[in-house]
Amino acid sequence: MVFHMEYARTVPERRPKGHEPAAPRHALRWTKPVATIISDYFALQGQDLPWESQNAFFHMVQTSFSGPDGPEASEIMRSIDDAGHVNAVIVGYWTDAVAHARFCLTAPLMAWFADEARLSGPHGVWRETLCVPYDRHETIYSENWYRVGIGRTADSEIVPITTNGFFGAARDRIPLSAIDILQSPHGTTVPRASKAFAGKGQRLMVLAPVNMVTLRSGQYWGHAKEEQLGDYVDNMRPRLMTGMNYLVDNKQETGTLALRVLTNLGEDGTELKETSVVAHFLSLENLEGWAASHKTHLDIYRHAIAMNRKYKQEREFVSWHELFVSLGARFDYVNCHPETGLLPFVDAFHIG
Repeated sequence: MVFHMEYARTVPERRPKGHEPAAPRHALRWTKPVATIISDYFALQGQDLPWESQNAFFHMVQTSFSGPDGPEASEIMRSIDDAGHVNAVIVGYWTDAVAHARFCLTAPLMAWFADEARLSGPHGVWRETLCVPYDRHETIYSENWYRVGIGRTADSEIVPITTNGFFGAARDRIPLSAIDILQSPHGTTVPRASKAFAGKGQRLMVLAPVNMVTLRSGQYWGHAKEEQLGDYVDNMRPRLMTGMNYLVDNKQETGTLALRVLTNLGEDGTELKETSVVAHFLSLENLEGWAASHKTHLDIYRHAIAMNRKYKQEREFVSWHELFVSLGARFDYVNCHPETGLLPFVDAFHIG
C-alpha cells in the first residue's frame, strides 16, 4: 500500500482522451502518510573557491546533517553560475516538517550561517529552502532502478504511472492542479526587483512569489556502456545544454528566475557521472510554454523518446525530475554577488 493524495477534479485535466503512453514511466510514493516535503539547499560561493574550501564547507554541513533531526537524504554538488562564480552546493531532503524545524533551531550549521563573520571575506553563502505540502509536488523517473533526490528519503518507493507522454502531464501529476490552476500573482510577466543591492557585505532575504515552480531535472549515466554513453555525450547532452543556455539567455521571455547546472560530486570532490539542473520559474505556465513549443525543449524531448523506443528495457541512461510549486519560500543570500538566485527579480529585505 502506498500513500497518495487526489482531489475530485474541478479543473480539466490536460491528458488527451484515451491517451496511453508509449513508454513506461515511474513516480515516487511513500509507504507512510507524508504531509510535507522539504528540499533545503545550502551553498558556499566564491570567484576563487578551491576544493579545500569546498570540502571544509561540505564537511561542516554534513556534520550538522548527521544529527538526530538531520535530513533523510542529501547530496553534494558543484555549479558555475552566470557570473562565473563557483558554488559548492549541498541539498538535504526531509519529509518531517517538525524535524526540519528542530534542525533549524538547534543545528550548528544554522548558528554558523547566522554568524556576522559570514558578512566579510571572499566567500558568500546562500540558502534556498523549499517547504511544500504533499499536494504541491510531482516526480517522474525514466527507470525504476535508480534513486536520487527526494527518492532517497525513508519509506519511499518508485511505482509505475501512465500520466506521461503528453504536454501538460507534469501539471496533471500535481495533486493540487485538480482544483487549482496554480497561477502566479504576476501572471506570466517576470518582475524586476525595485531596488538593487550590492550583495557583498549584506545579508539579504527574499520571499519567493506564490506558485513559483522549482524544477530539479536530473541525468545519470553511470551505468551507460559505450553505445549509450556515446549517445548521451554526443547527442543528448548538447541538446540539453542548448536548452538550458536558451533559458538563461531569455529569462524574461521564458519566466526563468534562476537556473543552475549542478554536477554531483564524490566525497573527494571527483565529478560523478550525474548532473541536474535546478531552475526556478515564475509559474507552471511559463515552464509549460517553453516545454510545449520551443525547439530547444522539443529537441531534448524527441531524442529522449527515440532512445527509449530504441533501447526499451535495456536503457542504461536515467532521466528524472522533481517539481515543487511553492506556497511561500524564503531564500537567504549572505555576502553573495548581486546576480545570485532570485535577487535580480524579487525585492529583497536587508536583514543585516
